Amino acid sequence: MFYCFKKMTVYREFVQSLKPRSEKASRFLLIFYLVGLAGFMIPATQDVFICLTKWALLLNFILLMWFHEAAVRPGTFAVFAFIILAGIAIEIIGVKTGLIFGNYAYGDGLGIKVFDTPLLIGINWLMLTYCFASIIQPLKMPAVLKIFPAAAGMVAYDLVMEQTAPMLQMWTWEGGTIPLRNYLAWFATALIFQSLIMGSRINLKNKLAVIILLCQFAFFFILMIYKLVLP
Repeated sequence: MFYCFKKMTVYREFVQSLKPRSEKASRFLLIFYLVGLAGFMIPATQDVFICLTKWALLLNFILLMWFHEAAVRPGTFAVFAFIILAGIAIEIIGVKTGLIFGNYAYGDGLGIKVFDTPLLIGINWLMLTYCFASIIQPLKMPAVLKIFPAAAGMVAYDLVMEQTAPMLQMWTWEGGTIPLRNYLAWFATALIFQSLIMGSRINLKNKLAVIILLCQFAFFFILMIYKLVLP
């Protein structure tokens, strides 16, 4: 009993210690994305920041996982790994066949590719699934219904991100037109991943989840406006 009490005390101290660290991390992310915006808006530095995109995504993911407050048990790791691998597999099928999202091709902005698909896209699927689930999970509503607003949020995020993806050399669409099928497939895939992560009853409390989402959404939205004003 003493050991359990001691373990709980250490865990509470760890969680409390995350608060000032999360505030510093939030300030860092705000500055990080402001610098990124400036870098992409200045033509002379765009190529440099395109090269940094993959590292920025990886850094966001590492920070997100660092501030995951619950213990990462084997089951948690298995769910996370499955979403990453499934995300990569779905994108490979999508790129090679055009049957899922439509006809598109990845650029060099997201780094190393396997079967013309960047490996980081799996991490991106997990990060978005995790962040939206983390925000929706505390809501007072039936658990089975939580997957729908979380999946809808992911589609809304994609709606904005798609407008700037070519500018960041992440991916491009055949003919330059984003098909409706893409958003329907995004919603279906998001529903599956949200069902998995919420159905596993993983504690997704994370002080950085909403900050990362807001920073990324604002980043893509401002770039979208910039692209419309100065095409």
